[in-house]
Amino acid sequence: MPTAILIDGAYFVKRFRTIEPHNAYNATRAAEFAFRCAIAHLSEPGQKPIPKRRDLYRIFFYDCPPLDKKLHNPITQRAVDFAKSPEAQFRLALHDLLRDKRKVALRLGHLASDTPWTIKPQVIQDLLKKRRCWEDLRDDDVVPNARQKGVDMRIGIDISSLALKKQVDQIVLIAGDADFVPAAKLARREGVDFVLDPMWQSIPAGLNEHIDGLRSTCAKPKKRVESSDTNGALNGGGERDLPASV
Repeated sequence: MPTAILIDGAYFVKRFRTIEPHNAYNATRAAEFAFRCAIAHLSEPGQKPIPKRRDLYRIFFYDCPPLDKKLHNPITQRAVDFAKSPEAQFRLALHDLLRDKRKVALRLGHLASDTPWTIKPQVIQDLLKKRRCWEDLRDDDVVPNARQKGVDMRIGIDISSLALKKQVDQIVLIAGDADFVPAAKLARREGVDFVLDPMWQSIPAGLNEHIDGLRSTCAKPKKRVESSDTNGALNGGGERDLPASV
């Protein structure tokens, strides 16, 4: 039976930008990077001289359309059109490129209707430690808090469906949080080999007991870059916060 590979898009983009910061907004490179990371999982590790190659069922990529609203920056009150931002252009191009790739299915959630502004984490730390004052805030110190909805639900439904319908005997999930654990438990009870690829990011303690294997196929980031990977935050309950670049 074949292997299904599921990619959490928000997590993938964050890790891709950690591994290749010089290609942060290169959609062509990101799409190729995702595809190659996924296909690499079809080669069984440790098989010599010729690695055994598994069949591919499909690659699922989960994401949301980018923020395309016009919002007023709370510091300057200047209107900002996020539809023209580098982040929006990158996401739209990435989605189009993934749609064109063979055996790739794009699963899109949606953004929450409300988009409050938030202060960047490092700026908050500076304020709390009194290295900066509120009066010193600049327009680039705040970003819209765009929250994805429905992505975790789609991942969980697809894992459950693939397992219950006996469509695959292995599922590889490229992600890094524990939201998928209930679906992973169901898949494992159905006899599916469940592999997690966190792209060299450390995983929460105790997560190993809910998976059958841990394997990253992409290039390992340098340690100095790894330690600075603080962009973005994932939330439970089917929502996640995304940075919205201007």
